[in-house]
Amino acid sequence: MSAATLWWVAAGVAVAAELATGTFYLLMIALGLAAGALAAHLGLAPSAQVVVAALVAAAATALWHFKRARHPRSAPAASNRDVNLDIGERVLVEAWGSDGTARVSYRGTQWTARLAPGAARTAGEHRVAAVEGNWLVLAPDSSSH
Repeated sequence: MSAATLWWVAAGVAVAAELATGTFYLLMIALGLAAGALAAHLGLAPSAQVVVAALVAAAATALWHFKRARHPRSAPAASNRDVNLDIGERVLVEAWGSDGTARVSYRGTQWTARLAPGAARTAGEHRVAAVEGNWLVLAPDSSSH
């Protein structure tokens, strides 16, 4: 079996491992292994193949790491407007109950709502900060004051 074949098999194993685990960094390692295979096809010495594979894998991993660091993760689904279009919508709270909940009319039905942590319990316009199950989590609407 040729050196290039061994590199390609190793790259395939790395891709299969990535598919099984969801670790995207394994694809960067697979790129390095593929680069090692190409170096073998070009007739480079085994030590040069290893150096090429290591450099490409390290560079790809570093680039992916810096790309992820520059783009922070999105908000949790419960409070992410990209996932839940209710986030940011306005509701009117007539009164808060003694248990810290309120019944609000939203989308043609009555919802149970609770106040977002740290928010003042006041009646009036509120915005949906999150949806947790069948509960609305509300924060006072600062644009209405």
